Amino acid sequence: MIRVRVPATSANLGAGFDCLGLAVNLYNYIDMAESDQLEISSSDGTWVPTTSDNMIFSSAARLYELCGRELHGLRIVQQNNIPMTRGLGSSSACIIGGLVGANTLLGSPYSKEELVNIASDLEGHPDNTTPALLGGIVTSVLEEGKVYWVKQEIASTLRLVAIIPDFKLSTVMARQVLPQEVSHMDARYNLARAALFSASLLQGKLGNIRIAVGDRLHQPYRMELIAHAQEVFQKSYELGAYGVYVSGAGPTMMAIVDGQDAAFAGRLRSYLGGLELDGWEIRELSIDNVGTIVET
Repeated sequence: MIRVRVPATSANLGAGFDCLGLAVNLYNYIDMAESDQLEISSSDGTWVPTTSDNMIFSSAARLYELCGRELHGLRIVQQNNIPMTRGLGSSSACIIGGLVGANTLLGSPYSKEELVNIASDLEGHPDNTTPALLGGIVTSVLEEGKVYWVKQEIASTLRLVAIIPDFKLSTVMARQVLPQEVSHMDARYNLARAALFSASLLQGKLGNIRIAVGDRLHQPYRMELIAHAQEVFQKSYELGAYGVYVSGAGPTMMAIVDGQDAAFAGRLRSYLGGLELDGWEIRELSIDNVGTIVET
């Protein structure tokens, strides 16, 4: 049996709608072995599908199909640390875990570059699956079925603080609130900031991040679905965050803070308690530059 470790991911990073994403040090673990039948269980008590529609299994089965190999069954044991339907890439973690696990069991017929494209095809977009596989901060573009990507490894001078509400928000619902058309001015606004984000990180100009996470394409609409989002954004900036953005489709919000600021999370947690949001969770994270790994 092999063990696959897959990181959570945070997509969009403000202005980089559907093209920017990063991996963080919050992991799902998947134990996988070939079997004569399908056996799926959860080691942590989290409910998971135990039939062939389980996303880990269906992703693995797709890779076997592409290789022309018959798949009788798999034994899969999931450890689910990534909150589901919270904007932290739980579905992408399942896709990548299934693909990497199957690829390993098959003797690694596919390269990481090829797995990037297969994963994007399964998910429909590459902004979460690519950093989940590769780690770091990834800029990706899907063009005619091929993903064009660039990965940046980020030093540990930054700390990420995830503010995770106690309710789910489906990607389908979060996309339904978006306008079908946007103005040329709003498109230009986002293009400039998405470019500024990557360039600022490369040069360490962290003071630019607050401007770089500005967005007019998705966040203003999705924040209407997230109670207290405006207050969380405002308080995070008051406490010294470099930037705050809605993680993926939400409802999780992510604050980017100085790596030396050990007090930020505690102060924000106290603030949420004052709002009687005790069910909300604060997680201190860092960027995972490695991506998915296999432990044998």
